[in-house]
Amino acid sequence: MTTTGTVAARLESLLRPVVGGELPVRLTAWDGSTAGPVDAPAVTLRSPDALRRLLWSPGELGAAQAYVTGELDVEGDLNEALTHVWEVVRTRQLSAVRPSPRALVDLVRTASSLGAIGRPLPPPASQAVVTGRLHSLMRDRAAISHHYDLSNDFYELVLDPQMAYSSGYWMSDAPDYGLVDAQRDKLDLVCRKIGLDARPGMRFLDVGCGWGSLSLHAAEHFDAQVVGVTISREQKAFVDKRIADRGLADRVEIRIQDYREVQGGPFDAVASIEMGEHVGEKNYPVYARALFENVVPGGRVLVQQMSRRAGDNPGGGAFIESFIAPDMFMRPVGATVAMIEESGLEVRDVHALREHYVRTVDAWYETFESRWEEVVAMVGEEVARVWRLYLVGGGMAFRDGRMGVDQILATRPDEHGHTTMPPTRATYA
Repeated sequence: MTTTGTVAARLESLLRPVVGGELPVRLTAWDGSTAGPVDAPAVTLRSPDALRRLLWSPGELGAAQAYVTGELDVEGDLNEALTHVWEVVRTRQLSAVRPSPRALVDLVRTASSLGAIGRPLPPPASQAVVTGRLHSLMRDRAAISHHYDLSNDFYELVLDPQMAYSSGYWMSDAPDYGLVDAQRDKLDLVCRKIGLDARPGMRFLDVGCGWGSLSLHAAEHFDAQVVGVTISREQKAFVDKRIADRGLADRVEIRIQDYREVQGGPFDAVASIEMGEHVGEKNYPVYARALFENVVPGGRVLVQQMSRRAGDNPGGGAFIESFIAPDMFMRPVGATVAMIEESGLEVRDVHALREHYVRTVDAWYETFESRWEEVVAMVGEEVARVWRLYLVGGGMAFRDGRMGVDQILATRPDEHGHTTMPPTRATYA
């Protein structure tokens, strides 16, 4: 029951004009008072600091900072709670709401009386700090290191045994078909699309090889000669151990190398799986040209890449850019296709996989939650909360169509316009 004069009641009164009616959540304030519908998702503000963060960074970033620090908490299933809030935002068209000057004055006065006014709080320790010129070699390495060098052991807890950190390809709804199968089928699909099944010993370049799932799969199942490049030392150390354990040193070489520094080409085939989002808008033509220059005339290139709708935020959003992947950039798939074509490559196929990413993230999230205590013991509760929010928010973005992912297959025609493409799609998909 709401009591007039309590912290929760005062916040509810203040927020009604902003949220277009009753609160979309059941709010519990730091004094124990409550407000809002009893059947709505339960949100707790544990400290005035949560309100201070929201005042200095209204919207997604402030809420994320308060959540990962534990100043704001959500009871029960975070996915259900955020889905409900997003639906309220959509139906009430709250993205277009602008508080009146009077409402802003009242907000500041109430926040001051509640002890929530003051200098900005320090960002959470888990928030990324990158400096230097945007997409310089040094800054890109720092941005990649923030995310991918967290801990190989951590990623082994969350990902499938192949360590594929990208969308799977779900070919069955059978109960015994799961993430391991979907990732294997995705790796098979990529290898067939770029023609590694044409003959043994093809030279293959894996740009942004991650923990080596595609590099190792290509060598083990298609007898390819593989060069994988990454700028994460943690990833290279991980893949090098797997290469040694599997006796693949004569077929797989992993390099600490930026896509702008690749040597030893051109290769018979090239793939780059969910790495193009990290190169930036201005550098994308350089990246696409590097793919072109590193494949032989007639050879194929496959780019698997996430996308945004036209007019939407081209980054990952305030939370992802601050905590997960600094400097990432996404655009509509058509714009990416155009930039790939401008490099000299000929785009032959665009294969949308958005629904497959929903199932992939759901599988990661299920594993993550089932191992919550192990995750917290390994990386601490703040980082664990960052990842819970990341997985839930990412899955929602793909589910709701705010993000997509596509496999773009291209080829470098030879001087006569010839390629190695088969006459029909059915021969590779």
